[in-house]
Amino acid sequence: MRQIVLDTETTGLEPEEGHRIIEIGALELIDRSLTGRQFHKYINPEREVDAGAVEVHGLSDEFLDDKPRFAEIAEEFIEFIRGAELIIHNAAFDVGFLDAELARLPEPTRVIELARVLDTLELARELHPGQRNSLDALCRRYEVDNSNRTLHGALLDSELLADVYLLMTGGQVDLGLDLSPAGSTTQSLGAVDYDPSRLRVRAANADECAAHEQRLQAIEQAAGESGCLWRTLAGRAS
Repeated sequence: MRQIVLDTETTGLEPEEGHRIIEIGALELIDRSLTGRQFHKYINPEREVDAGAVEVHGLSDEFLDDKPRFAEIAEEFIEFIRGAELIIHNAAFDVGFLDAELARLPEPTRVIELARVLDTLELARELHPGQRNSLDALCRRYEVDNSNRTLHGALLDSELLADVYLLMTGGQVDLGLDLSPAGSTTQSLGAVDYDPSRLRVRAANADECAAHEQRLQAIEQAAGESGCLWRTLAGRAS
């Protein structure tokens, strides 16, 4: 499954008031692994950036003056996201701005015509109801290092969101298996003295079963057509 983790920075808060995109950052995931492919552009918005927005992302009119217009990078951007699932935090904001930019092209289109969208803010609210679910709050909850995020940045925020999304939807993403080649100096731990009779079985209680079911539903929603491997294996075992 191909997914694109995406974020934007803008001149202000409302595309209906003529505010424009000034930065796009996007990272490619294939089967939940970062491929190294990315799309990152600063964009001349052809208007002034609100002072309040500059305080958030630090991108000034002077910095953006010599950057390409959206129409100049639109074809490359469309091809990068086409057919993928977009992973966006608070997707309504970014999609609204992207749709406004795409509507200005000679051949207008919309995000929904190019890609599917998964909103990680909605997903986080389902998993953590009643809690703070901003990107910073999720970084703290899932122990993702965001110490470099003194200002918002589309590419940096996409990198953080990719880590948060993988942890939020699949738990541990690196099994830490030792795949050292034969002849390595790595020492073996040797055999383990295993006595099944000494194992104590502890059944899950009702609250634990409910939490487990909630997590499986979230994984199914995130996985789309790929489905939830746990349910597939459980079905085979039953």
